[in-house]
Amino acid sequence: MNLDLDEQLALCSAHRKPREKIRDFVLKRPEIFPALLQMAFDVNYKYHFKACWIVELVADAQLEWMQNHLDFFSNCLPNLKDESAIRPTAKVAMMIVNAHLRKKTNGIILSESQSEKLAEVCFDWLISSTKVAAKAYAMRTLYDLGKKYDWIHPELKIILEKDYQSHSAAYKAAARELLKKMK
Repeated sequence: MNLDLDEQLALCSAHRKPREKIRDFVLKRPEIFPALLQMAFDVNYKYHFKACWIVELVADAQLEWMQNHLDFFSNCLPNLKDESAIRPTAKVAMMIVNAHLRKKTNGIILSESQSEKLAEVCFDWLISSTKVAAKAYAMRTLYDLGKKYDWIHPELKIILEKDYQSHSAAYKAAARELLKKMK
């Protein structure tokens, strides 16, 4: 049975195996990656959050596929409202920034505008009611971007110190790690 991407997303569950099966389907067909991204960021598409899960897994395997879609990705991130879509895309944003800063031969090259948009959405996630996993990815992304932009670390430090007491143990652990690095 050879289901198309839409049908596979409809049948997908949050379990790892079905998500990996769809990831492998996409990895064997790079030409459908742009369609997957469109599905992921179409907030009116019923399974857009599932598409975000697959984007994360594909990016983990072939991050360089994101290079030609960085404008689309950075422009569309603020539109996501579903926690199940925000967490995986926050992780992809973190991977993109990490790859950009490493600047290896197959690295990612972010424009100033793309970097600014990623910083903005990460700050938004950090100060909103977004769940802790996305906040942890956002704070790590901001920490890394702060190595390039000197205004980010002071702002990040203020937010982490201010919100520290009101968050979960997981948030506190991530915040503590980054605050220690910023001293």
